[in-house]
Amino acid sequence: MRIYIASPYTRGDLMLNIRVAIDAAEALVAKGHTPYIPHLSALWHLVAPHPVGFWYAYDLEWLVLCDAVLRLPGASLGADAEVKAALAAGKPTYYDLADVPQGNLTPVDGVGDVQGALL
Repeated sequence: MRIYIASPYTRGDLMLNIRVAIDAAEALVAKGHTPYIPHLSALWHLVAPHPVGFWYAYDLEWLVLCDAVLRLPGASLGADAEVKAALAAGKPTYYDLADVPQGNLTPVDGVGDVQGALL
């Protein structure tokens, strides 16, 4: 499944929040899924800043394309809004990585393998 990671971004330590989201993404890949990490737009924002409303709308466009949402712990109005949007769209929402079913994606080791698959 394509799983959107909804979790705190600006509350607390931004870099730690990004790290937590990446760790969750790694666990989802290990379970056979393709995660989407909205937190990674932080680098884009550093290069070309946009108002917060742009990022909320941008992330919701990606959420629509995902099959499910993983809501990580922590207070976050943005993540709560993402969960609300996912539930309204009928998407499964998981609150614990252990509840995410095993997927069928086999992670590819090595960039060369990925490049070969794309060519």
